[in-house]
Amino acid sequence: MTLRAAIVAGEPSGDLLAARMIQGLKAHDSDVRTVGVGGPAMARTGFQAWHPMDALAVFGYADALRRAPGLIRIWRDTRRRVLAERPDVFVGVDAPDFNLRLEERLRASGIPTVHFVSPSIWAWRFARIHQIRRAVSHMLVLFPFEEDLYREQGVPVTYVGHPLAELIPAVPDRNAARAALGLELGRRVLALLPGSRESEVRLLAPRFLQAVRLLIEQDPTLQVIVPVVNEQRRRQFEAILSQQPLANCRVLQDLPVNPPAAVAGRADGMDNARWPIAWHAMEAADAVLVASGTATLEAALFKRPMVISYAITPWMRRLMAWRSGQSAPSLPWVGLPNILARDFVVPELLQEAATPEALAEHTWRALTDAELASRVSGRFAALHALLSRDTPRLAAQAIREVSGV
Repeated sequence: MTLRAAIVAGEPSGDLLAARMIQGLKAHDSDVRTVGVGGPAMARTGFQAWHPMDALAVFGYADALRRAPGLIRIWRDTRRRVLAERPDVFVGVDAPDFNLRLEERLRASGIPTVHFVSPSIWAWRFARIHQIRRAVSHMLVLFPFEEDLYREQGVPVTYVGHPLAELIPAVPDRNAARAALGLELGRRVLALLPGSRESEVRLLAPRFLQAVRLLIEQDPTLQVIVPVVNEQRRRQFEAILSQQPLANCRVLQDLPVNPPAAVAGRADGMDNARWPIAWHAMEAADAVLVASGTATLEAALFKRPMVISYAITPWMRRLMAWRSGQSAPSLPWVGLPNILARDFVVPELLQEAATPEALAEHTWRALTDAELASRVSGRFAALHALLSRDTPRLAAQAIREVSGV
């Protein structure tokens, strides 16, 4: 019997996760039918989209409020279509505000539901566990500590590992990455990642650049590379950079048009021409100054020492506290590498602590302290091994068991 699955993924990371999951399902049965809301990676697997993934992408509370009418229309239409088609299983990939509400309605109607990627209830809004218990037939989690959390709460759960651990090489090739980006091999390289959202870049980029100015005073040959996710972020960052120009700073949106053969001739034999530009930058870097988020996990998998930072406005802080009922996360760490290690493996400079002077001080140590770099690399190698699982196979197996097909 061929599996029919409805899937909703709401952002690029979810699109990639869902595509890998679909590949796992198709490895068992190439005739699997998948429909719903998704992006280009899912489309390449034969997924049929009712709505484009971009229709669900929101950046912060203000954007969500502006786009609420359209989001509600898509939510209602998706619910109607799933209830009409009665697929064997519904899989919500991340996007918890959209998917958990949908899963609650669908499960009540008798459709098995799987949620892939746990909301961070271990840091914010733990009370959400009650909705999850009602909405989710089975939870697929990326991190091992989440499995115990859900099991204790009576939610069926499977730890499937993190697909980034499969895609990022266990031993990064710094020289190949530098050659591909046209960087000089004998000079230090700092990768600067002030975030992918407008608000993140607006709040973090100025202080990151002020910190870089202090670093260049200590090492005038320092090479600074800034990968950006799209043209909007490029324009925004370059406008900020124009207010405090730095000769050593390069903004990267893509690889060079004709990159050297190093891209194809890596020591590990990997074809990385389609990597996000941020991955090339991290692999090339001696250290990374990065906004808290998924990029911190990527930097950890590339075994790079880093400094994690974040800042939000007072208004946003009040709104988050109101929504979550918490004035701060319930863990002492905010960066994913530290959360997974249960230790401050790398420094976190948040809000008022994220001064240019403090950022420069900690980043200089990350750039220059060989013993620190070796110690951090060892911790992150162990983390990489912990997260490495056959994610597509494990996810597909759990979905099939829930569907009964």
